[in-house]
Amino acid sequence: MKFIVPGLGLFLVCFVAAAQDAPRTPDTDTDTDGQWTLLPPPGPSLPPWSFAPALPAAMPQPVDPHALIRAASRKHRVSAAFITSIVAAESNFDPAAISPKGAIGFMQLMPETALRFGADPTVPEQNVDAGTHYLRVLIDRYHKYRNWLTRVIAAYNAGPGVVDRYHGVPPYPETRIYVARVLAFMKKFQHQPA
Repeated sequence: MKFIVPGLGLFLVCFVAAAQDAPRTPDTDTDTDGQWTLLPPPGPSLPPWSFAPALPAAMPQPVDPHALIRAASRKHRVSAAFITSIVAAESNFDPAAISPKGAIGFMQLMPETALRFGADPTVPEQNVDAGTHYLRVLIDRYHKYRNWLTRVIAAYNAGPGVVDRYHGVPPYPETRIYVARVLAFMKKFQHQPA
């Protein structure tokens, strides 16, 4: 009696074959008609879900980065165009982005930065909120300087310690290119509705 039930596949075939080879006793493994039935092997019983076919993981719901950005913008008083520019430069709006250095999500938060702001960087809402909160901290730190915006952008990329040491954008090619990209995105996003 070998058969395959869709969804159970090879596991069920093996289980049925093993059950057929098991010794049978009329007291325990026959039903009222005298037909043989399959009983679980002796030992701890397995939960019913262990025999169920594996179901595919639920598909994640699409995330609207612009809605997250608008909410974080209002909460932390940071321009939506500025946040959008950082997200564009950091992850190109990919919530699952992970950099070679370990930065995560829309705003490419390092795990230490996410922890500082009490966020799980893999959760898009928390990622954008914590990244925007960090931008607010940097804006508050550099707002008194004439070149505050470029300092904030450079600090988001290279860290405030480096920006302080160089009194502005450090001479790192990666950071200079990053600052230019964010400023270019800002020109584009300032003229689009949030």
